[in-house]
Amino acid sequence: MKRSTKVTSIIIIFFLIIASVIIARTMIGMHFEKKFSKRPPPGLIVTTVKNHNFSQKLESFGTALPSKTKSFRLKKSDLLTPIKFNQKVKKGDIIANLKTGNIVAPFDGVLGKRGLSDDVLVSESSIILTLDDSSIIFSDLKIPETYAAVIKKSLPIEATFSGYENKNYIGEVDSVSSRINAETRSLLVRIKITNNSSELIPGALLEVAIRYNEKNSLGVPDTAVLLEGNKKYVYKVLENNTIEKIEIETGIRNKGNLEVVSGLQKNDKIVAEGLGKTNPGEKIKPIINEN
Repeated sequence: MKRSTKVTSIIIIFFLIIASVIIARTMIGMHFEKKFSKRPPPGLIVTTVKNHNFSQKLESFGTALPSKTKSFRLKKSDLLTPIKFNQKVKKGDIIANLKTGNIVAPFDGVLGKRGLSDDVLVSESSIILTLDDSSIIFSDLKIPETYAAVIKKSLPIEATFSGYENKNYIGEVDSVSSRINAETRSLLVRIKITNNSSELIPGALLEVAIRYNEKNSLGVPDTAVLLEGNKKYVYKVLENNTIEKIEIETGIRNKGNLEVVSGLQKNDKIVAEGLGKTNPGEKIKPIINEN
């Protein structure tokens, strides 16, 4: 009897030990699960919906033309003194001292020579002297007739020149032809650029962008927009810092921003970057960025 009681006690103690181990492991697992399940919300860049300037642009090419230009054909035998080429002259300055009389500059400009050596245009006995006023540069563009309704005088333009690849030159549409060329189906447009730095050289090829349909509208960074098929969404940040998936309609894209036609209001807060780090209904830690 005593032996049976002893065996029973050993069995009970064994099961108590097993139960204690199981309970201990369960409690430790629950502790760590609870601890690590409280992961802090991700920090995401948040911005405010605000107004931006938007516009569409039409790109074309044209040749730089000086605002004024004049040529003089001279006999080399008539020159009394050498001509200083590539020099700026003022209106009234003597640009060529000849036996038969002096040639006076009719306007401010830069003195040059047509060609650097004698050729079919310049005989061995003569030289063609040029005077260009490049303080204002013009360029004539051929614009497709489909843009005839939107291209107007004074529209802003930006131009680039391969000689200064990282620089933009600002100007405007100076005039628009009153008729469309029936052969090319194009509209002739002249643009004007103030050439204060004298960097634009007559004859240079200009890449021109005419801006039209300018407006000030609500916009969001294009990094804030989530594409799903033909629909666009943003993550709107609510007052408790949880996010809501909102469908929006967009318009013009300009300089990293998308025009918002509908779906958001001014001063709404949205997730600007890191859309893949969260999901609708989750809480985030907003990092405000208003740039």
